[in-house]
Amino acid sequence: MEAFETYQTPLSSRYASKEMSHLFSPAKRFSTWRQLWLNLAIAEKQLGLPISDEALEQMRANLDLTPEQFEIAAAEEKKRRHDVMAHVYTFGKVAPAAAGIIHLGATSCYVTDNADLIFLREGLTLLIRSLAVLISRLSAFAAQYRDLPTLGFTHFQPAQLTTVGKRATLWIQELLWDLRNLKRARDDIGFRGVKGTTGTQASFLTLFDGDHDKVEELDKLVTKLSGFEYAYPVTSQTYSRKIDADVLAPLASLGATAHKIATDIRLLANLKEIEEPFESTQIGSSAMAYKRNPMRSERVCSLARHLMVLHQNALMTSSVQWFERTLDDSANRRITLPEAFLTADIVLKTLQNVSEGLVVYPKVIARRISQELPFMATENLIMAIVKKGGDRQEAHEKIRVLSHEAGHQVKGLGLENDLLDRVRSAPYFEPIIADLDSLLDPASFIGRAPEQVDGFLKNWVEPALADKELQDSVAASQRVELSV
Repeated sequence: MEAFETYQTPLSSRYASKEMSHLFSPAKRFSTWRQLWLNLAIAEKQLGLPISDEALEQMRANLDLTPEQFEIAAAEEKKRRHDVMAHVYTFGKVAPAAAGIIHLGATSCYVTDNADLIFLREGLTLLIRSLAVLISRLSAFAAQYRDLPTLGFTHFQPAQLTTVGKRATLWIQELLWDLRNLKRARDDIGFRGVKGTTGTQASFLTLFDGDHDKVEELDKLVTKLSGFEYAYPVTSQTYSRKIDADVLAPLASLGATAHKIATDIRLLANLKEIEEPFESTQIGSSAMAYKRNPMRSERVCSLARHLMVLHQNALMTSSVQWFERTLDDSANRRITLPEAFLTADIVLKTLQNVSEGLVVYPKVIARRISQELPFMATENLIMAIVKKGGDRQEAHEKIRVLSHEAGHQVKGLGLENDLLDRVRSAPYFEPIIADLDSLLDPASFIGRAPEQVDGFLKNWVEPALADKELQDSVAASQRVELSV
């Protein structure tokens, strides 16, 4: 595989954001390698190794690869069958004063593994920012529909009423947990540092004539120059592949959340209560022209399943690393890690698109409530009769009989629920006829749902998004939306 083709995935070409696609592009990878080589040379010079200022200047001036340099690296890799040495050679061609000290004391994993840790951390940052935008959008939706009654479902069977906004808070709460998990994973990532071929730092100890203090200082300097607070205290040739599993775990969990949200939206679309955006010229089916398929939500479910599975891949790779390392992780990770981040990025961007254009149909929702609410309100009718002096057991029996008759109309004959008409026609219920409308007001069946929405958004969402980094991301996305 040629160097400039390495780390490409089909996902990056069409749906992923430019930022995430660039992060896992060959240009970003190999320029990061060059920055790492520069950081190592700076630290080694600072600690007394004979590295010239000219060497550092030439390295600093050539951190980005030109198309011609990619071609040189590809040709060299084809000859040497070693991507790192191919890029050491290519870097030396444009920084000749540094050619003899590039990669001094290092092993390939100095650049490959440290670069991967940089990409993991930056990738998590991009996902965190996108997730904040999605949470913001769904929070606005929840606030808008905080008190719109809708039929709740348990076992996908009609249950007590909730509100459209309260249901959305269930989605948001899981996304808040995902936000927490992504932040934890990002903040926990360390640096491999300069550890040598098996993690003993033997080559650097030789470079510094057995001076242990200088080797320790070199590790600290390179770690700091590369933007990390700490390096892992011990490594083998690689950083532990358990780190990959720990990073992909919250991505997989995010996939589960996304799948649940998108599935709910797909089911609501079938009920014609809520739909994802559907452009005026969009075609739902090549054969059935009337169809409005929830294809965005279906795409989310499809990719979310892939995202959840990738974590298992990282676990298996971690479990089969022999002693100080084996190379059977490399090809796997070159696919798994970029795909995990690109997939998560696409899932979040697609859900954001859906959340910004959700269409709610209140009349359809109200009609479904009217079909089910009479059955749910029977306990209220019984209590109202008792308050008027009636007998609870007698009222229960009257309602039971009328409910079964109305149920036959609905299930047996395919007609509308006529329970209320039967109640109005029964002399027994005459004392509460004037109260029926208030007894059957959907707003009286939603409990504290609106207040729960308000409290959740104020006490949980707002603090979670109060971080300046997230505030800036939300504000930037709003500016982009206004400019479109």
